[in-house]
Amino acid sequence: MHMFDPFFLTLIPLMVAIDAPGVLPIYLVLTDGIEIREKKRIVRESVFTALLVTLLFVLLGRAVFNILGILVEDFMIAGGILLMIISISDMLNAGAARTVVAPASGVVPLGTPLLAGPATLTTCLLLVGNYGYLPVIFSLIVNLILAWLLFDKADVIVRKIGINGTRVITRLASLLLAAIAVRMIRLGISRIISTGQ
Repeated sequence: MHMFDPFFLTLIPLMVAIDAPGVLPIYLVLTDGIEIREKKRIVRESVFTALLVTLLFVLLGRAVFNILGILVEDFMIAGGILLMIISISDMLNAGAARTVVAPASGVVPLGTPLLAGPATLTTCLLLVGNYGYLPVIFSLIVNLILAWLLFDKADVIVRKIGINGTRVITRLASLLLAAIAVRMIRLGISRIISTGQ
């Protein structure tokens, strides 16, 4: 059992950081009223984007940040601003019919910065320092597979909660996204202030 300890010690923090159940309402908003085949494509794109971005960040993140003089906190603030713009756009267009989904919805915002957001990337960097690359990468893959299954079965979940439940979720999703954005920006700013950077 001892050999699996690093895996379990990295699995749970990454599960919390990725927060696939928290991203699900936003996925429902972005895919409202589109065909199942298109939804499956978006799910695939979001998971593969999150995997690619996170792996690249884990392997190259510190080096790139050092070269460019970028702090992790800067990354958190930038990601938060991006999410805020998306949430405001959704709230302003809440009454409009969603007839077209952006071709890159699986990449942005689902793949990044939602699944592979500042929390996921920062958590991965910290865990790699403590447990090494293999347990972190394995835990990341397992968590993204779980996210894939959750999004893929979103229609079943919607049938369980009903039409009214879906409407409530979609109305609250934009507000939730805005709250996530504010939290990212707040944490980034507070860390910069606390470290005096």
